[in-house]
Amino acid sequence: MTAQLPARPAAPPGPPTPRPPLKALAPLRETGRLFALALAVARAIFRRPFQVREFIEQFWFIASVTILPAALVSIPFGAVIALQVGSLTQQLGAQSFTGGASVLAVIQQASPLIVALLIAGAGGSAICADLGSRKIREELDAMEVMGVSPIQRLVVPRVLATMFVAVLLNGMVSVVGTLGGYFFNVIMQGGTPGAYLASFSALAQLPDLYISEFKALVFGFIAGIVAAHRGLNPRGGPKGVGDAVNQSVVITFMLLFFVNMVLTAVYLQIVPAKGG
Repeated sequence: MTAQLPARPAAPPGPPTPRPPLKALAPLRETGRLFALALAVARAIFRRPFQVREFIEQFWFIASVTILPAALVSIPFGAVIALQVGSLTQQLGAQSFTGGASVLAVIQQASPLIVALLIAGAGGSAICADLGSRKIREELDAMEVMGVSPIQRLVVPRVLATMFVAVLLNGMVSVVGTLGGYFFNVIMQGGTPGAYLASFSALAQLPDLYISEFKALVFGFIAGIVAAHRGLNPRGGPKGVGDAVNQSVVITFMLLFFVNMVLTAVYLQIVPAKGG
């Protein structure tokens, strides 16, 4: 008779295999990471030491690549608004309100959006490419190993630079756009300078400038946060950095128009119209 071998004991059950994350929830996860980065940056702003040199360098770089395009874009933008509003007011028989309507459109809507789009397209793409290249070279991981926070060292100065440049450029674009609208309305449409200025003083008020600067500040923060978020999370090596730059610009544009709609609706509900 052949001896029977003893039965081998059953292997203990291992840990359950983790389920792969649902692809449908990827946008929600990315949104959560974006808000987490925004909260981390807001907290790190008040921590010491503040990177003054990095902030000055980024401020100068973003201003140098956006100031001339912003001035050149604001002139035709203000002219188009003045011509369109002037044509509409002529049809309605209200030519005396052309100046006020066109200037309010430039200050409240056109100027913050022009500044934010240029900062996102020029400065934000550069920020995303810089952080993405540092990430794939593992410089950010080395900083974390040495106990240096990449958010406080690199992200905070860049976000603050985009915010300050946006606020300053917004004032310049408002002035240049208003002058462009004045020139085209008076020269090309036969308007009178007195009526243009009188309608502006009759319709405009100081909160219009406040909301314009506040929009520019918020838009600059959004552009900086989105660019930093995509730069810190590239996928696929150098090609992923290029894809991240494109994604940061597109995401910023979408967020800017949505936030602009919300801020405009809230402002119109809170601040009454002049003379209303």
